[in-house]
Amino acid sequence: MSPLSKFVVLAALAASVSVPNAYADKKTVCTITVNSANEKDTLRRWLPASDYQFVELVERGRPDWLASACRAGVHCDVLVISGHFDDGTQFYSDRLDARESLPVEALQRASCSDSCPGVFSQLKEVYLFGCNTLNGDALHSASAEIGRSLIRSGHAPDDVERLTRLINDRHADSNRDRMRQIFKDVPVIYGFSSKAPLGATAGPLLERYLQAGGAAEVSSGRPSAKLLTLFGPTSMVAARGATDADPNAGYLRQSCRFVDSRESTADKLRFVHQLLDGEMAEVRMFLEPIEKVVSALDASTRATPAVAEALHGIAHDGAARERYLAFARDADELSTRTRMLGVAGELGWLSAAQQRAEMVRALDERLARSTTTAADVDLVCTLNRDGALDALLTDLKVTPSRSVAQSALLACLGSEPARARVLQALTSPSDDDVQMAQVYLRHRPIVDPAELRVLAAGITRMQGSDAQIRALDTLAKQQLDDRESLEALAGLFPQARSIGVQRAIAGILIRSDYRAIARPELVRLLRERRLKSPDGEDVIDVLVRRMQASS
Repeated sequence: MSPLSKFVVLAALAASVSVPNAYADKKTVCTITVNSANEKDTLRRWLPASDYQFVELVERGRPDWLASACRAGVHCDVLVISGHFDDGTQFYSDRLDARESLPVEALQRASCSDSCPGVFSQLKEVYLFGCNTLNGDALHSASAEIGRSLIRSGHAPDDVERLTRLINDRHADSNRDRMRQIFKDVPVIYGFSSKAPLGATAGPLLERYLQAGGAAEVSSGRPSAKLLTLFGPTSMVAARGATDADPNAGYLRQSCRFVDSRESTADKLRFVHQLLDGEMAEVRMFLEPIEKVVSALDASTRATPAVAEALHGIAHDGAARERYLAFARDADELSTRTRMLGVAGELGWLSAAQQRAEMVRALDERLARSTTTAADVDLVCTLNRDGALDALLTDLKVTPSRSVAQSALLACLGSEPARARVLQALTSPSDDDVQMAQVYLRHRPIVDPAELRVLAAGITRMQGSDAQIRALDTLAKQQLDDRESLEALAGLFPQARSIGVQRAIAGILIRSDYRAIARPELVRLLRERRLKSPDGEDVIDVLVRRMQASS
């Protein structure tokens, strides 16, 4: 081959290699857009196409889009997640036509299982555009029962406060902690400690940052003071992903075991047994993931030899059982106690009869202490939605004197006399009593028109107050269609001295068959006697328009 021919061949080979290398040198910005695309579009406009490529991981209409992205082997240098995040459990959209969401548990599973190394392993920066994504407030905290458990297990009283504080710190499980765990070893995670700007605001802010030279900082792996200052008024903060050197690294590894898909069910049960043989205060803080493990045990799973062996080991661990039940019986919150009793049943520590006896004991103790709360009423009504717990009523030690809260709890268990007291409480001048009735009626709505008529009449006689507004709001959810009651409420409207009361009345009428009372004189009365709204048009205006159209 002549020298010239060799040169041509070598040049062609060099050219063929140079294009892939240039492409490989590009940094990949992965986006997960479950709501606003403003942030993604802004980055795409301002980051040079010669240096960055964009990959959207969400595949519309495909429920397993995250797993699909993991299997595709996409390698991300930057990850941008955009979506509402109000309750801290998932990124979601407020668009009615959107079906995609991103549960935090799915991210935890992918990270802990190392099943998505392309997306997670080489990240230099993560942008979490959602409210409270890096909120540091603890989602879990150790209550007084933790200290009492530590004393029972032999710790000196002087050490209890220190140990309780350590447990609180380890199990705080804030949104910030979760994101640091999910994006382990990532140098920079941007998010928001409280309310985040909507995409329409975040996009222009991000554009100002990129225009001012911020493009050079993207994917650097270093926190940008410029970006944090620009977004500072909207609560943007930065954090670093968790590392093996962190004080809580051991706890994070334990947490991962509950969601690691590489761990079999038997492995997870053996790990649960290890926890049960340890400090019960720690078991209490791991209650939620333990519940998820045992609640997933169907009959066929329980029958597999490895799972059956693991369950047998737990069921016959008498020492762990006694310490666990002692903690459950000492729990400050009824919900904690019932949840722990449910787990005990799933683990073979309590028979059905024993669970019933424990539940009766728990309810008796709660009623005897006169500390029944709205949360207790909500819990018992929820547990007894099918009436299965009604049989417990005959075993309870019911005393003659009952607060409204206690009566509401008994009414949730099917007591007719208690129910009558709760309905009467809806017209009480006490806002606390009305609230208890409201919680009960959310689970057991009134269907008898005569009862609704009596309640409506009683509510109209209440003095204007927060209790009356709450009672009216409760009545609005009872599907009031009785004409006599609607007329009485309409008559109360011009007498009301509070716009809150007037709005509550309008809320009832607009949900009812208002056409039955939509006379021109009533429409005129509503329009002329309404109190001035301090914040523009409200439900009263909507009601007047609808009644005008139907009269």
